[in-house]
Amino acid sequence: MNLKVGDKVVVIAGKDKGKEGKIIKTFKKENKVLVEGINMITKHVKPNAQNENGGIIKVEAPIHASNVMIIDPKTKKRTRIAHEINKEGKKQRISVKSKESLN
Repeated sequence: MNLKVGDKVVVIAGKDKGKEGKIIKTFKKENKVLVEGINMITKHVKPNAQNENGGIIKVEAPIHASNVMIIDPKTKKRTRIAHEINKEGKKQRISVKSKESLN
């Protein structure tokens, strides 16, 4: 998976198509990401120590990584990710459109 926590992404498929958000968490084994404000579901919560009343709350659900694309910080458009070896010999992510580093 080419996405990391903190990357700004845009949803390209599904009910939230076109919305933007920041990645909160990645699930590498399932190939899914959790994006803030995207794929909101309602959850019924019983009363407990943290939530004394309980009730219905809205939380983010994971979305498949293939349904999001990273936003290029230079052009502010969605882009694919390529990998390149830099001068120090380290592998880095770069934008396909602007050839800028994403790290």
